[in-house]
Amino acid sequence: MRRQNLPIITLLLISIVIPSMEYAQVPAYPQPPVLINRPTAGSLARGSYDTELRMMPDGGVLGGISIGITDRFMLGVSYGGSQIIGEDSVRWNPQPGVRVKYRFIEESYKLPALSAGFNSQGYHSYIDSLNRYEIKSTGFFVVLSKNYQFLGNLGLHAGVNYSLERGDGNSFPNIYFGIDKEINSELGLLVEYDAALNDNSGGDVKISKNRGYLNAGIRWTFANKFHVEFDMNNLLQNKLYGGNLPSREIKIAYVEFF
Repeated sequence: MRRQNLPIITLLLISIVIPSMEYAQVPAYPQPPVLINRPTAGSLARGSYDTELRMMPDGGVLGGISIGITDRFMLGVSYGGSQIIGEDSVRWNPQPGVRVKYRFIEESYKLPALSAGFNSQGYHSYIDSLNRYEIKSTGFFVVLSKNYQFLGNLGLHAGVNYSLERGDGNSFPNIYFGIDKEINSELGLLVEYDAALNDNSGGDVKISKNRGYLNAGIRWTFANKFHVEFDMNNLLQNKLYGGNLPSREIKIAYVEFF
């Protein structure tokens, strides 16, 4: 390739890429209120409800329902346990999970959306001796989300959370980041990094390697109401308790209006 052609090619690339990264006030596909495990600033529309079934390692099953009370306020409950699928005795979670979220600031051209709330639902098996789940619940959180048009919708998310699961002696706040990327009108890519700053050793039980949790998933949406999601969690092989290899999980969700 001749060097004198490089400026022309560079200008052509800029003219294509820069306009495509415009602010997206109304995403072209449904925004996830949750990435893999952690919440975004997205919320359910007023009068809608979301039912979800999640299948996890160790025969774990978690079911839940969330309701959009207003366009800004949503709440939900969930319940499940481990060894539900399998031959061992079922280990039910000690109590239902509760989630509440309020969207304080709507997304604008300059500012991201801001939501805050609480979610007491942790994931994978519950560790009775430490009064916590293998993957701690989010607890109280504040999260920012911003959407752009870049070859389809691109959502960027960053949050701070404080879990009430402190039986392991760690009460530090935590941070997490994530993206959701529209591939086409049906498929979406989800990536999440949970720093797990509140996930250290609990006495003689070693929980993690302090690498944080990198999770990724593919979401297949049908008619904006029904979607199936395949997730790969713990890609950094951070877990020590309950197995260290990445886990394969499936979510099935249905969104409808009253």
